[in-house]
Amino acid sequence: MVKVAILGYGTVGSGVLEVIKSNNAAIKNKTGEDVEVKYVLDLREFEGDPVQEILVHDVDTIINDPEVAIVCETMGGERPAYDFTKRALEKGKSVCTSNKELVEKHGAELIKLAKANNCSYLFEASVGGGIPVIRPLCTSLAQEEIESITGILNGTTNYILSKMENEGLAFEDVLKRAQEKGYAEKDPTADICGHDAGRKIAILTSLAYGKDVDFDDITTIGITDITDKDFAYAKKLGCTIKLFAKSVHKDGKYYALVAPFVVSSENPLYSVKNVFNAILVHGNMGGDTMYYGKGAGKLATASAVVADVLDCVKHLGKHVNIKWDEEKLAISPIDQAVRKFFVRVSGNDEAAVKAVFGDVEIMKDVVDGEMAFITNEMSEADYKEKAAKAGNVIGMIRVDA
Repeated sequence: MVKVAILGYGTVGSGVLEVIKSNNAAIKNKTGEDVEVKYVLDLREFEGDPVQEILVHDVDTIINDPEVAIVCETMGGERPAYDFTKRALEKGKSVCTSNKELVEKHGAELIKLAKANNCSYLFEASVGGGIPVIRPLCTSLAQEEIESITGILNGTTNYILSKMENEGLAFEDVLKRAQEKGYAEKDPTADICGHDAGRKIAILTSLAYGKDVDFDDITTIGITDITDKDFAYAKKLGCTIKLFAKSVHKDGKYYALVAPFVVSSENPLYSVKNVFNAILVHGNMGGDTMYYGKGAGKLATASAVVADVLDCVKHLGKHVNIKWDEEKLAISPIDQAVRKFFVRVSGNDEAAVKAVFGDVEIMKDVVDGEMAFITNEMSEADYKEKAAKAGNVIGMIRVDA
């Protein structure tokens, strides 16, 4: 019998308890062990809920119980989750988490601590919810040199952009609808400004290259400036617009970015709609592999946490190694990255546009009083210089190659 404790009885924590109870026979069949939740930690009471029988309010009860071998941290946020996780690992208890903020900020440190205490720190659910991507990146693709990772890593923003495209609605109207449906938080800043996707691509990049990536080093641009006019042009191009989280290893340099991109129908991520997420990984030998599914949700995320629990059960008293060193990965300035750009300009002076941007194909008659075009490949720095010289740029969206 392997005893488990859950820290936090919110959406994901209650889901973890449900998955372990409902799928107990399948878990035993896979591991050869009965897995039982001995404690659930929460400050609240849950009258009428069977969880009351195993509910505790003091984390010391869990930390000091030698029977508890695995802790599921589903509290979210940095504190007190960081302190509780450290204490559990120091006691030799493996920790499985869905906490992307904690993993992004302290992942390398906590993996090192787990190794020192012959236990594991696993976090499949921290990126992509129920989509298995971290384990494949660390195992199935371990032999690959990862050249790029491109992800739709936030269901809220993907839902908003999908509705703007399909129904021609303004950003503010779709955001309000997303909040009413529970797809967006009351304060949606982390989603619509790209911070959530940024933390997730920081984790994936750290794992792909084995060194620590700070979210603060990643250029992050949200979707608040995307309009129905942008989608009108995208439709004419046979394209769509997605919020991509990207990391690229090219010519010995590493780039990372979260931003809206114009995406052609040939891109596998083109058809990922509404609240679904997907991650496209390109290796130097195997080429593209794609991971698709629900990026959030109670049972999908909880299922990923329990997958890590099974891994810990199979390796009790041992460390499941994850290559993620505390040494920082040098992220190159985004100004050096080369790509194409979709540009909208005011007026109808084609000659002036071509004098600055070269021989580009200009689109008219989509929006009154303006034109648009896609540039040739150039660096971000070159684009900024040309845009400043033109002086009439209304908006720009990067184009995914």
